[in-house]
Amino acid sequence: MGIQIKQATVDDVKFLAQMILKSSRAGKKTGLFDFLFEMKPADEILGKLEQLTQTESKSHCHYKNFLIAQIDGKSVGTLCSYEPRISNKDTFIKALQEIGCCEDANTILEAFYDCHFDVRKSTLMFDFMEELDGFVDVGVLKSLMQKSLLTARLKGYRRAQTIIEIGSLETELFYKKLGFKFIEQKECESYRETFGRNGIMLFEIEF
Repeated sequence: MGIQIKQATVDDVKFLAQMILKSSRAGKKTGLFDFLFEMKPADEILGKLEQLTQTESKSHCHYKNFLIAQIDGKSVGTLCSYEPRISNKDTFIKALQEIGCCEDANTILEAFYDCHFDVRKSTLMFDFMEELDGFVDVGVLKSLMQKSLLTARLKGYRRAQTIIEIGSLETELFYKKLGFKFIEQKECESYRETFGRNGIMLFEIEF
């Protein structure tokens, strides 16, 4: 069962939306995009996420930031890598505005960004590392990460980071297996009240 890694295209936005939503929930019933899209039915949230992956403002959710893993032609996993100097808070807000996000978006994002780390702009960031149920432990995430790190090295990067929620045990374990080391964590009351987790953790890998 061979794993092929490809660059995401606009034809993949439906699958990307599914993986973004699953990853953002991080094992909970609701996550950032459920709040941003006003707890609408899943199909409506997915529709908004499909739009978000194609906005003119190149946020971290843009499809061009994603690699996709496939097995026998079936998409089974994703990994997003982006440059903080390009895909940052401002571009994310602009992208959300493009697709007509909810009126309470600023309040929700305040809680989201209130809990943050000072990320160096020269560091590559990873997000939305996700795989379909039924494909765990077959090497999907490892293959995605190997390809992403190779590409990053060719671009001159030597360090990459990722931020995950405290309590996202499965995601934390995946990153540790892939060679990431825990750097620090930050607990925030506003984050806990909004998203149901104590805060966030920062992991890093050098390559």
